[in-house]
Amino acid sequence: MESNVRIGLKEKMAYGAGDFASSMFWKLFSMFLLFFYTDIFAISAATVGTMFLVTRIWDAANDPIMGIICDRTQTRWGKFRPYLLYLAIPFAIIGILTFATPDLSSTGKVVYAYVTYSLMMMVYTSVNVPYASLMAVMTSNVSERTSLASWRLIGAFSGGLFVTATANYLVEFFGSNDFGDIDYGRGYQSAIIVFGTLAAALFILTFLGTKERLEPPKEKKNSLKEDVRNLLKNGPWFILLGAAIFNNIFNTLRDGTTLYYFKYFIEGQTLAFFGKEYQFSHGELASAYLSIWVGTNIIGVVLAKPLAYRIGKKKAFFYAILIASLLSIIFYFLEPNQLIAIFGLNVLIGISAGVVMPLLWAMYADIADYSEWKNGRRSTGLIFSSSSMSQKFGWTIGGALTGWILSYLGFEANVEQTESAVWGIRLMISILAGVAGIIAAIFVGLYTLDESRMKSIQHDLRKMRK
Repeated sequence: MESNVRIGLKEKMAYGAGDFASSMFWKLFSMFLLFFYTDIFAISAATVGTMFLVTRIWDAANDPIMGIICDRTQTRWGKFRPYLLYLAIPFAIIGILTFATPDLSSTGKVVYAYVTYSLMMMVYTSVNVPYASLMAVMTSNVSERTSLASWRLIGAFSGGLFVTATANYLVEFFGSNDFGDIDYGRGYQSAIIVFGTLAAALFILTFLGTKERLEPPKEKKNSLKEDVRNLLKNGPWFILLGAAIFNNIFNTLRDGTTLYYFKYFIEGQTLAFFGKEYQFSHGELASAYLSIWVGTNIIGVVLAKPLAYRIGKKKAFFYAILIASLLSIIFYFLEPNQLIAIFGLNVLIGISAGVVMPLLWAMYADIADYSEWKNGRRSTGLIFSSSSMSQKFGWTIGGALTGWILSYLGFEANVEQTESAVWGIRLMISILAGVAGIIAAIFVGLYTLDESRMKSIQHDLRKMRK
């Protein structure tokens, strides 16, 4: 039965907890995994780049498959919530194995990385697609969906902030021995146990604290062939898919190169505060940078709803990603001794980029309504799986480019880098990311489901559902 009810605070917080869990691992993948593979597990950057391409293309294909499975799931708990319960513990276990460092040959390490990373992406998809789809069946109230999307992104960025603020310290804490040395392999393994255990508990909390209220029209039987045909005729879906892919390339290039940027370009520095000098390692500076990045993303998420209310989701998305892209291009021209400017631009880019994400998820919910209005069929799981697929494609392209560019320009882990390798790192975190963001802005400029049109569609859907 349709529900236009307002969602309570506890349920919104429970929903946001699910993305706190997912995003802890998303940040581990996007910010730490390439660095982990090259500098800790000793796999070449080119090999990792190729692995990201191969495994993530396969994983992206799993997203619509999982969406189709969800749309055809029937349980007393609903279509989407059961997957959060059943897969919470497998998610944690496979995540821990992904960051393990077994003593293997060079070939064995590559095989191990392929297998564990592929399994991790499959279980991530199996949890995240139903989680993303859940928002569209909790309420049909457009304003409440934007609010849910904001709570989801507050959870997401809070989870990311938790990781950026604690990961390096947990690795060093668990990896330290009595002689003052650090076993980074052991440190990563122990840190991921902490993150994995917390993620499993939060997925179960989301299952317990949320409710599915909307159901598809009972007189309509689900046909996979028809669902796919309708999706391929959905113009707004294609446009948003392109915008989402390039938005994720923007984020992946910036996230994936940050640790390299500070380790090999900024390096450790001595800073003066209130007349006293303090020595900061590149790792400490990177942790501060990443934490500020995610923290300012949260500010952007909070601003998304009032901005969308004032100028509409489309315009808010367009201007936010355009500003973030232009500021990112300016980032290229900063030097290591300009830390105030580096961190200042990071704040502005972070806020602008944070505005985009809740708008993106709310727009996918609008597309699900548009599809039902146009075709008389509601394929929520299939449509929302495309959002996850777009993340994977953007992440795939960005991650593969990072590995390949590093390798092409002569990057070698844990040694002093050539000028060309350092130049490539700077280029990826700034200009290349900015170009991807501008392309995303061009796509969203073509999007047609603005607020006035959605109001008309919602009015028609209320009549249809009755």
